[in-house]
Amino acid sequence: MTNFKNGILALLLAIAFQGLHAQDFVSAKKGSAIGFSGNLTDFTPSVFNSSTINPGFSLMYWKGLSKKIDFSLRYNGLFANNFPVNSDGSSKYINEFEASLHARPANDNHLLLPFISAGIGIGNYPGKWTPYAPLGGGLQLNLFSEGYIMLQANYRVSFDNTYLQNNMFYSLGCLQTINYGKPKLNQPLPAPPVVVAPPAPVVKDRDGDGVPDSIDACPDVAGLASLQGCPDRDGDGIADKDDKCPDVPGLARYGGCPIPDTDHDGINDEEDKCPTVPGVAKYGGCPIPDTDGDGVNDEDDKCPTLPGTVANHGCPEVKAEIKKRIDVAAHNIYFATGSAKLLVKSNKALNAVASVLSADTNLKIDINGYTDNKGKPEKNQTLSEDRAKAVYDYLVKKGVTESRLKSAGFGENDPIADNKTATGRAKNRRVELKLHYD
Repeated sequence: MTNFKNGILALLLAIAFQGLHAQDFVSAKKGSAIGFSGNLTDFTPSVFNSSTINPGFSLMYWKGLSKKIDFSLRYNGLFANNFPVNSDGSSKYINEFEASLHARPANDNHLLLPFISAGIGIGNYPGKWTPYAPLGGGLQLNLFSEGYIMLQANYRVSFDNTYLQNNMFYSLGCLQTINYGKPKLNQPLPAPPVVVAPPAPVVKDRDGDGVPDSIDACPDVAGLASLQGCPDRDGDGIADKDDKCPDVPGLARYGGCPIPDTDHDGINDEEDKCPTVPGVAKYGGCPIPDTDGDGVNDEDDKCPTLPGTVANHGCPEVKAEIKKRIDVAAHNIYFATGSAKLLVKSNKALNAVASVLSADTNLKIDINGYTDNKGKPEKNQTLSEDRAKAVYDYLVKKGVTESRLKSAGFGENDPIADNKTATGRAKNRRVELKLHYD
């Protein structure tokens, strides 16, 4: 085995200088290549013992980093029949992974070149993963950049000598380049075609707007390139020749004119719900509505759902005979002296009022209470409010909706007769009923 190792070293030295002569290769830098090798590993290189030589194989990837430096990745499969720590002497399969750099004295485009190597590796030796550093050299035979034959010898320095000794590694393998599409050796490259530049065409631009006459839709008037050389006075993006309103910005769908306002109410037709009738923005361009059709628009109509008269602000007029019935009833409402208690003789009059309100559910009524000036004003005010509320409560019991009724007291204010006489005071002690629709 010693003779085998010495022979490999002698072969490396003998052919090292022959490879320094450059050949006519494709590239001075190695392309990507993959390959395979057969290996021998000696775990006890200091002692000649063939039983410590272990066979194996490698899968390799090489790549030139520069013209003189390569990078490689390597997987080693080792059949370790006699690994030093195999106490049972059984065969073990060992996985090793390496990454190395390789330096040459000349560019890659030589037939034979020696190189030196240094790297880092790790192996899963029986029972333990152990790192190591492969250091050594080799010789490459360049097959005209299509492939390589690689001969290597490494002294592998263990990072854990208590488990794995320093060892020797020998390999012989081949690489195949995978950079397809390279020109073949000695095959001349086709001469590039001679291109004769045609004479520059003469570009005509009569209006000088930078748009050649050949594509200028308005060759005699300076315009914009975006509009095929035509002008756009109002800047609305529509060429003047196609613009029905060339001096007013508009829209293409209206021939370059603004959105129309047919009824001239200040609201354009696209936003106007009533484009042919003048209106207001509040109602989407339509006139103010008149829901009940009485000629008084809803904004001024106090009774927008009931046809009425302009004089009565859009509300119906209360019929005279109905007013008379209510006035008669009001004069027949009686209370106990100094009290808000309704007397029984008031029922007929109040039932008549309830009947009128039931017959026309749109009618509303205000109930206003008054007193004479006898007694304290504060007490009279409270009494007038209570008497009006008593009438209110009676009508509610008769089925009149509360929202149609309103009661208020005014005390001794607004007398209708002289409080100095008994007759006048009797007239001032009253309840007034006022019908209305608003």
